[in-house]
Amino acid sequence: MNTFSTFDIAGSALAAQSLRLNLTASNLANMHDVTGDPANAYRARHAVFRAASQPFSNTLAGVDVLGVVESKTPATERYDPGNPQANAEGMVYAPNVNAMEEMANMISASRSYQSNLEVINTAKQLLMRTLTLGQG
Repeated sequence: MNTFSTFDIAGSALAAQSLRLNLTASNLANMHDVTGDPANAYRARHAVFRAASQPFSNTLAGVDVLGVVESKTPATERYDPGNPQANAEGMVYAPNVNAMEEMANMISASRSYQSNLEVINTAKQLLMRTLTLGQG
């Protein structure tokens, strides 16, 4: 493990949590959009992560983003004939976004992001102190 691997590991976690925060913000921003066709309704999106490992080692070394998946939960159907987006039967379809779940996800991602930022700052401070040991 080299001197800068701490920064690489925490940096990969920062990037992963940043993606998670962006997806959560997108889900919340689109949660009130409606459409007359369930196939066109916005689907909640979530990031898929995996613990990364170093090559030729079984040591964990950060986070790999495997991709973004759309929720398979069907769109919420409701009768609203006055809505301009309503279909011929007066039905509109809202996204399958759960606001409470998204808020909990946002808090979790935000705290994880903050924790990894603290790891980087602590590692930087320790490195700076190490560099000043020979002075004086």
